[in-house]
Amino acid sequence: MGRRELREQIFLLLFRVEFNDPSEMPTQLQMFFETDNYEDEAVKWTEKDTTYIKDKYNRIMECLPELDKALNEKSENWDISRMGKVELTILRLAAYEILKDEDVPASVAINEAVEIAKKFGQDGSGAFVNAILAKFV
Repeated sequence: MGRRELREQIFLLLFRVEFNDPSEMPTQLQMFFETDNYEDEAVKWTEKDTTYIKDKYNRIMECLPELDKALNEKSENWDISRMGKVELTILRLAAYEILKDEDVPASVAINEAVEIAKKFGQDGSGAFVNAILAKFV
């Protein structure tokens, strides 16, 4: 699985956080890898893909309060509680990559976030995500 596909899978997993109690997330994590998640095609999970997704998901979850604080500071007049769940999830993933993941250049994190927003968000989601993430660099 390529980096873009992995990133989309992490986005899909993180999106579940918005709809489930934290105590339910271990079950959600297990179900995630047991179901098909990618454009109605069976996902062929390799051990490497599964490990990468789980590790990155766990690292993001560990610093979620810090990421949310940073997003609130950068998004003038937009508290994260007012953001759409798709956009918020994308912003959390990208903010993690910009602030914490040294393997991902900020420009790549922003570009990938905009592409995910265009694919999964509403009209204008890409521009919204780009505007907030641009304030991080």
